[in-house]
Amino acid sequence: MSDFDINAIDEVIHGRLRLGIIAYLVGAGSADFATLKQHLQTTDGNLSVHLRKLEDAGYVAVEKSFRDRKPRTEVSLTDTGRSAFVKYLDSLSGLLGK
Repeated sequence: MSDFDINAIDEVIHGRLRLGIIAYLVGAGSADFATLKQHLQTTDGNLSVHLRKLEDAGYVAVEKSFRDRKPRTEVSLTDTGRSAFVKYLDSLSGLLGK
């Protein structure tokens, strides 16, 4: 376990809901707010707070628009976010001794 460095774990990603957002977006590429809310089984407010944290870190891009006069929020994973997720997974692999 000498390869493991606790400081290498990205605390922005490590939160359960933020990890879920990133993991979902890795597969989907992008998703609207309602889809993320449904898949992550969370509230509007909780999802908004965690999306803001990921957006502030540059890991996701959030685009707000209107469709049929209704607000729509589309979230997509950035290249920075994808790289951070790969690094996060590598850090966890170090914990497992792989």
